[in-house]
Amino acid sequence: MLVLWVRRITAGGLVVGAVLGLAGCGGDAGTAAGDKNATGARATGTLRLGSVVVPASLAASKAAWANDAPFHQAVYDTLLRQDPDLKIEPGLATEWSYNADKTVLTLKLRTGVKFSDGTPFDAKVAAENITRFRDGTSNLRSYLQEVRTAEAVDASTLRLTLSAPNPALLSYLAGAAGLQASPKTFGAANADTRPVGTGPYVLDAAKTVIGSTYVYKRNPNYWKPADQHYASIVLTVYQTPTATVNAVRGGQVNGVAVPDASVQQQVAAAGFDVKTSELNFLGLLLFDRDGKITPALKDVRVRQAINYAVDRPTLVKAVGKGLGTPTTQIFKATDKESFDPALDGRYPYDPAKAKQLLKDAGYAGGFAVTIPQVPSGSTVLYDLVKQELGAVGITVKYVNEPQNSLLADVAKGKFSVVAGLPLQTDPTAWHVANFKLLPHATWNPFHTADPTVAALAGKLQTGSAAEAAKAGKDLNRYIVEQAWFAPWYRPRLGFAVDRNTTAVPQQNNAYPYLWNITPRG
Repeated sequence: MLVLWVRRITAGGLVVGAVLGLAGCGGDAGTAAGDKNATGARATGTLRLGSVVVPASLAASKAAWANDAPFHQAVYDTLLRQDPDLKIEPGLATEWSYNADKTVLTLKLRTGVKFSDGTPFDAKVAAENITRFRDGTSNLRSYLQEVRTAEAVDASTLRLTLSAPNPALLSYLAGAAGLQASPKTFGAANADTRPVGTGPYVLDAAKTVIGSTYVYKRNPNYWKPADQHYASIVLTVYQTPTATVNAVRGGQVNGVAVPDASVQQQVAAAGFDVKTSELNFLGLLLFDRDGKITPALKDVRVRQAINYAVDRPTLVKAVGKGLGTPTTQIFKATDKESFDPALDGRYPYDPAKAKQLLKDAGYAGGFAVTIPQVPSGSTVLYDLVKQELGAVGITVKYVNEPQNSLLADVAKGKFSVVAGLPLQTDPTAWHVANFKLLPHATWNPFHTADPTVAALAGKLQTGSAAEAAKAGKDLNRYIVEQAWFAPWYRPRLGFAVDRNTTAVPQQNNAYPYLWNITPRG
């Protein structure tokens, strides 16, 4: 499977750097694994992890998630946590409750917790972190757009007042939006590269090479030593599939993200245990639904024609090496309330129907569309897109786009259509609306406003459980019928560990959460 090795959630360039292995990262299984079942000060050894992304920043207010998560989880705590099955659990907040209309969230915070620089953690600091994230530059800042005020009721009580309910707020506070940084880093010149949190590890700046290798050492004063399974953690960036395979074969990693299907096969052959899950969808992202750059895309019949022009089973086989499920919907299969199995086959491969729809829309002679192409080792995906769309009269013109500027340019609305950029599926319909569909959403770069989407999202936000469930199903069906996207399939993304390591997959994240990666007992 051709997958662009870039972060999946937010815009931001990749920092080019050599892939480095630190001394002693070879095949000493005992050193790499750490003391079995040891935690906190008793844990020894180094956990060596591989990443496919370079975090654009280590500052909490600019944080992304997905494959960026371990870089942040090593240093920071979040206000709340989620277990692998998405149950909300205590983090720095031990209790939480809403008022009757869910516009005020009150959180009781742990006492006696300090940042690694010695600064006490309290509700005032927590409120500042919330406000800074909401008003910051992270492309996930819209997660907190309903937060009108964040205030300290007292030293251990945080109150968030919302302009409207946010059904996903608790889960957001268990991710990037809930990260807690020391106030001494606020506005600091080196905040992007010198994070300070209350987390289980501290960045070892002397051994870290920003852009390639990040070294963390155990925080001796961490409030939850049971989550410190290793004395140190090394996160190394492998920016190509070949680099990942070589690191695995050379014994340089204990765990590594393997999004590429061909890499999964090679990593498994090297003796690693590869766990896969369908967390994303891959396809054509038809962003310009208002026709601002490509006028034809404003017509729903044109977008439907693109869906009919795509041979999904062939794409799964040729691009995904058979590791994926064909689909025409962007909703998550585990979202039982909104996901509809029937919608996986809404647009069967039918070039004749695609041509008729184009003719009906006034484009019998076709039209041209410019799509960014990121240099990679394979052009199979791009070749198939050009061939299949060309067969129904749509001329694809590719423009070379550097990998380190792709997501920033996409977020700015530079391209009307993007191919081969996998986007996450989301746990609930509200998550989908807030992340991909509403005008403020991260992955609605042209800010398309649709009254039907707005009305259904409103029911998800404020309706009863029954109303929200119906709205979720209706929203899914509407987006598919309106052809807001042209999904191809849900790829099976993987995370692999060696024989000394265990990792519990996280249902909503490409990378397992750091405290769920442990020595194999």
